[in-house]
Amino acid sequence: MPRFYFNVRHRPGPAGLAVDPEGEELADVNAAREQALFQARAMIARERLTFIRDWMVCSFEITDEDGQPVLTVPFSDTVSESDWD
Repeated sequence: MPRFYFNVRHRPGPAGLAVDPEGEELADVNAAREQALFQARAMIARERLTFIRDWMVCSFEITDEDGQPVLTVPFSDTVSESDWD
């Protein structure tokens, strides 16, 4: 099974990326997207980090075992479009 790394982008630049050193084995990219949304919802609900003022501007930058970008999942994807109205 491939390993995906869920790096959190919380602001622009190199200092704005929290790197996932462990990663997680998942079936495919679709499973990685679902896991990213699950993790984002959990982080928004539980984490109170002073350096992250707005979770909706954060995203997961998911990479593969070779460090190659696979997918970017904005935390704003945790909210359906109908919730914005």
